[in-house]
Order: sequence, then structure tokens, then C-alpha cells
Amino acid sequence: MSDLVTATEDRNSELEKYRTELTGYCYRMLGSSFEAEDAVQDTMVRAWRSIDSFEGRSSLRSWLYRIATNVCLDSLNAGNRRARPMDLTAATPVAQAQLTARPEITWLEPVPDGRVLPSVADPAETAVSRETVRLAFVAALQHLPPKQRAVLILREVLAWKASEVAELLDTSVASVNSALQRARATIAENEPAVSDPANPLDEEQKELLERYVAAFEGYDMQALTALLHEDATMSMPPYDLWLRGHDDIVGWMLGVGDVCRGSKLVPTVANGSPAFAHYHPDPEGGYSPWALIVLELRDGKVGGMDFFLDTKRWFPLFDLPERLDA
Repeated sequence: MSDLVTATEDRNSELEKYRTELTGYCYRMLGSSFEAEDAVQDTMVRAWRSIDSFEGRSSLRSWLYRIATNVCLDSLNAGNRRARPMDLTAATPVAQAQLTARPEITWLEPVPDGRVLPSVADPAETAVSRETVRLAFVAALQHLPPKQRAVLILREVLAWKASEVAELLDTSVASVNSALQRARATIAENEPAVSDPANPLDEEQKELLERYVAAFEGYDMQALTALLHEDATMSMPPYDLWLRGHDDIVGWMLGVGDVCRGSKLVPTVANGSPAFAHYHPDPEGGYSPWALIVLELRDGKVGGMDFFLDTKRWFPLFDLPERLDA
């Protein structure tokens, strides 16, 4: 019995080594942190049930990616495609702004770095991994048909050979190369905005974030404006409204958004980017969750602010406190 238990534990341990990188792959494919974790769990269950028939003609890692790809393709063939507000509507002038919610399934979701970015020693590989889980990049991936999406991620993010991808997808190298070429063309048409590397933060970036926290918590719109790009964007899923530019963002913050006055920010990280847990003053005392804010830093300023408002989903996922004391 003890030998059987040990064998089972060894098998589980061998599969679990790949969980984080598989979650990163499935997240890029699906655009949802929760769906990615479900897909990986499904992958692990299928692998466990079939491992006795695994013949070793490919590596265990390749075999797991084949299973994960099939799980993701099945999900995507059901018509799921996640988006950001800026993918669905034009920017709205603040004078015409209205909050219209769309279902959860609509939205590209944030993800904690630790769930999708495995620890690697190579700084260049780390930089690529972080860049390719950015919200803007994952949103661009969502424009691709499912198999092209898989090809692009496997070839250009994970650096698989064309022959390896062809074997995984049961197709030819020529077909893989053709799919990659079409995927590159589509990504070029939906080019994600470039952001500054933020791992680790340099001194200028640390100072920028400190000034951002001071301006936001102090509700100093003049100071906040000085930190924002002229074409900075602000979105608030699950609402499809998004704003562009100093005037509209500040107009919103001083109008409907004025309820955020007196808030507190707690630093975290999401999608390879700086982020903050935003806590709102609670009439009963202390501070209650209000939003997860994911920032995009560009050319030494804040280029984008995504406020994810469904805190019942995001704060537990990011292991954030349920509330802050006064």
C-alpha cells in the first residue's frame, strides 16, 4: 500500500510542476483567470486518468500542453471571446457618460502574477512572460481565431518549434507557418499599446507610483493630471464606459467618481503590471473594497487605469484584505 501511495504522490508531484505555466498558457488563450484555472484543472484530471496510456513519444510537458490546448479550443469553440471596454465601444465624452453593465462573460479578466508566471532564472524570459500577460496583449490575442491564437502563443511566447506545434495540433509545419503569418497580421492590425517594463520597478517608476497614491488618496486632481499621459485611458468593467484624456478622466473623477474621495490604495501586482487594491470609506467605519486598479506605465507616466469593480471576485483571488481599519 505504501508503494502505491508513494507512486501516486510522485505522479501528482510530476504533473503539478507544470500547473503555473499551463495556467499562463490557458489564460492567454481564454482571457479569464477563473476559466484558465478550470481549464488547467480539467487538464490535470484528464492527464491523471490517461497517464497509464502515456507512451512517452513526446515529453510529459508537450503531452500536457496538447491536452490543455484541446480543453481551451473546446471552450473557445463555444463562442467565448473576452474583451476590454475599448474593444467594444468608442471613448465617451464625460458629458455623455452613462454606466451600462455587461455580463461577466464579456470581460477580459485580471490575473495575479503568481498564478500565471512561473519562476525562471533568465531575466529575458521573465520579461517576455510578463509582457505577454499584459491586459493589452491578451486583449489583442482575443481577436485571433482559436487555433491561430494557440499557434501564436506556442511559437512566439513559449518559443516552441514549428514542428513541435504541428505535432501538438496534428497538422503540418506548413499549416502552422501559415497560421502564424495570419496571426501576426491580425495582431499588427490590433497592435497592443507599448508599456514600460516594470519588473523590477526602477526608482523613477517607484516615485511615479508613490506620487500616484498620494494624488489619488488626497484626491488632488491637479497632481493626478500631471502624472497622466494626455491620451491616458480609464475603464471600469463590468461597465462598457471608457474615457480618454485628462479632461474627461478628471471630469469623471470630480463628478460621478467623487464618491472615491478619501479612499485608500494598497499595492499589488496584476498582469505583469503595477496594481492597487482600492478601498472606499465605509459609513460604518474603516474602508471596504471598491476596485482592483491595474495601471499601464508608458514613457514615465500613467498611460492607462483599468478599474475592475467586481471586488467579490478579485479581492479573494489576489489574497487582499476584506476591509481596512480606520
